[in-house]
Amino acid sequence: MFDELVFEWDTEKSHANQEKHGVRFEAARQIFKDPFRMEREDVDSGGAEERWQTMGLYNDVLFVVYTERAGTVRIISARVAEPFERRIYHGGGEIHGWRRAYP
Repeated sequence: MFDELVFEWDTEKSHANQEKHGVRFEAARQIFKDPFRMEREDVDSGGAEERWQTMGLYNDVLFVVYTERAGTVRIISARVAEPFERRIYHGGGEIHGWRRAYP
């Protein structure tokens, strides 16, 4: 599955994200390999495009916002998950719209 995904991001935004959150988009894309990854629609984004929030494990639990454009996963932001988000990830149950990406 992961090998079929194509990723993109804004390079300047990736550098700014690393400065602010300590997470590079190159690393953030690795959570898409996590078989226990969770995701939900980002209903608060308010933008014209559909955005998704996802959490997965790569050295730590990461929280990533992304969208899909013409079959390409575009990473918008990434950070280390907050403690309550880690509990959701490790609990694995459907809560607040979160569900396993690979049921």
